[in-house]
Amino acid sequence: MTLARLIRRHVRLPEMLLPVVFFLIIVSLTAFAVGPDAAILARIGPGTIWIAALLASLLPIGTLIAEDLDTGAMDRLRISGLSLELIMFARMISHWLGLAPALVAAAVLSIPLLGIDAALIPALLIGSSALAALGVIAAALTAGSRAGTAIAGVVVLPFALPVLIFGSGGSLRLTAAAALLLVAIAPFAAAASLRAAD
Repeated sequence: MTLARLIRRHVRLPEMLLPVVFFLIIVSLTAFAVGPDAAILARIGPGTIWIAALLASLLPIGTLIAEDLDTGAMDRLRISGLSLELIMFARMISHWLGLAPALVAAAVLSIPLLGIDAALIPALLIGSSALAALGVIAAALTAGSRAGTAIAGVVVLPFALPVLIFGSGGSLRLTAAAALLLVAIAPFAAAASLRAAD
């Protein structure tokens, strides 16, 4: 199986509807709770967007890897000669391809609610790759756990902080640097976690 086919196999755009709805609920609740004070909304808006993006990215964690482990699909991929690192890289890319368009669309819809600068959107697009990378690591660490999504939040949060800080601060370069580091590490960390669980 080629890398492209492996990535396409796991891009499930319809499944990203729930994260989009969840994202918009968080943003809407924040906007209504704060009220119509434009200055406050503009100040907390970027942080709200990134927190909503992080939480929305965790929703698919429970099935991201565990489903293939339960059905034996992961074993078949490994028997076919694919390394765990390559499988995890493909899973990370497919997760990002399903996640990024949904988050960007939801963020664009949130601009009128929070009065945020549209310049935040490119940083979110780049930073969503880091969220996808962290999601794959968390999914590998929590595969087989019934409380996988809840545990994933605890696992991901400390590593997500730099991305959230740089992204909400509008630093495109620092966001890209943090994302690149996490994307480079994620396939190896996820693969090591799965090997340790064997």
